[in-house]
Amino acid sequence: MKKNFTCINCPLGCQVEVTLDENREILDISGNSCKLGEKYVRNEIKNPRRMLTSTVKLLGSKYYSVPVKTKEAIPKDKIFACMKEINEVEIKAPVNVGDIVKRDIASTGIDLVATANRTN
Repeated sequence: MKKNFTCINCPLGCQVEVTLDENREILDISGNSCKLGEKYVRNEIKNPRRMLTSTVKLLGSKYYSVPVKTKEAIPKDKIFACMKEINEVEIKAPVNVGDIVKRDIASTGIDLVATANRTN
C-alpha cells in the first residue's frame, strides 16, 4: 500500500511517498529532500501528534478569553478529548504567558498553557 504526505517541516513542502506492508510497517520512503521529511512521515505513520491551540473563558477581566496551547504536541487521537476539557475550563485573571491553565490535559501528561497576558 502506498500513502502520500506533504511534509510540513519546512517551506519546501516535499511530496513524500511511503510504501507500507499489510501490517502497516514502512518498506520505503521517497520524495523527501532531507531527513526531517523522513522523520515526519515515520511519526505520521506510527504516532501522529499535533500542537493544539484554543481559548479558555477568562473571569474577572475586560477580556472574555485567553489564548492557550498545549505545551507539547499531543497524540492526534486525543484532540477531541482535549477540546472537551478545554471547553469546560474557566480561569481567573490575571494570567501571564506560560501560566499553566490545566495540568495533564485529557491524561496526556501534557499541560495546557496561556499564550497571552491578561489582566483584570
